[in-house]
Amino acid sequence: MSHTITSAFILLLLVLDPFGTLPIFISVMRGVAPQRRVWVALREACMAFGVLLAFMLGGRTFLALMRLSERSLEVAGGVILLLLSIRIIFASGRRLFDEEAAPSSTESGREPFLFPIAVPLLAGPSAMATVLLLASRQPAQLAEWIAALAAAVGVCAVVLLASQPLHRWLGESVVTAIEKLMGLVLCAIAVEMILAGIKHYFSAA
Repeated sequence: MSHTITSAFILLLLVLDPFGTLPIFISVMRGVAPQRRVWVALREACMAFGVLLAFMLGGRTFLALMRLSERSLEVAGGVILLLLSIRIIFASGRRLFDEEAAPSSTESGREPFLFPIAVPLLAGPSAMATVLLLASRQPAQLAEWIAALAAAVGVCAVVLLASQPLHRWLGESVVTAIEKLMGLVLCAIAVEMILAGIKHYFSAA
């Protein structure tokens, strides 16, 4: 399954799921001083970008060290995305991640640092598998993948910065509906990835 920079941007945006992260992000940020929230949101987005960029740049080396084929990675990435999409569709964003981390951050009043916003809220296993797959499948377009990743993380940063007014303006039902729709599209992409991996496996056999 080949991608363009536009399709890669859409895929990464669906995987990062900025609207799905709103409930837990708002919960975590309640313990942060209002004047610090913009800085914290930008910092966490930059850290998530750094983690995903490291996985993208080191993808081919990782595959070589682990002796993994691109076909197995494509199927595995599709399975991960499929499971994530099912959880997005049938669960709220608050239950997609471990909730134990949020109360500890808010109760102590400490700012979140890397965990749980950057990892795994933004740079989760599905996002890591996706960037790894993009870089390994079409390494010649690495600059485009980096640009798509930067754009997707940038959108997530904007959503996080506007989380409080956005959540109040859209309402819980609209945010949930957008989240479910993104989960449905992600489910179709995951199935396509699995089918493409199986097709490549049997065609190469």
